[in-house]
Order: sequence, then structure tokens, then C-alpha cells
Amino acid sequence: MLTAMSAAAGTVATQIAAAQAGAGQHAAGVAARAPWYDGGFSPWFLLFPLFWILVIGLFIIVARRTWRNNHRWAARQGGEGVLRERYARGEIDETEYRQRLQVLRGEEK
Repeated sequence: MLTAMSAAAGTVATQIAAAQAGAGQHAAGVAARAPWYDGGFSPWFLLFPLFWILVIGLFIIVARRTWRNNHRWAARQGGEGVLRERYARGEIDETEYRQRLQVLRGEEK
């Protein structure tokens, strides 16, 4: 039984040594196929996250500006729209419409 265990241990050790030798050959093969890679630090991998951070940031900036402009336009058009409707229904005359429109737009006389 002891000889069977030592034979099994020897077989395992042989398999480990073969795997390590194979790994060394694989690494040599990779280096032979990619001579530009020396195994050191390369800052190029930082470009991809920076690119996506910039894209997402620009999207957020454009979305916020668009929302603000639409919000301001809607707020301004709200009062003017009501004023237009009152004028169209005949509730106010043209002079009152123009005076109130100037007030809404913040124009001086």
C-alpha cells in the first residue's frame, strides 16, 4: 500500500512538473506572437474607461441643458398661452393683451 501511495505521489509530481513546463512554453509562445507586450504596466487600458466616462458625462450635460431650456420655455409659454386664449375668446382687447404680454416677457415700455 505504501508503494502505491508513493507511486501516486510521484505521478502527481510528474504531472505538476509537466504542467509547469507547458505553462513556460505557453508564455514563451505568447511573447513570440506579441513582441510589443513586455509584461509591464501599460497605461493604454485607462483610455477605455475615460472614453466612457466622457461620453456619459457629455450625455448628462446635454440632457440637463435641454431639460432646463424646455422647462424655461414651457414656463414662459404657459402665461403667454393663457393670455393668447383670453385674447382669442374676446375677454381682453388688443391693448390690454399687448400690455400684459410685455409684462410677461419682462420688457420695458
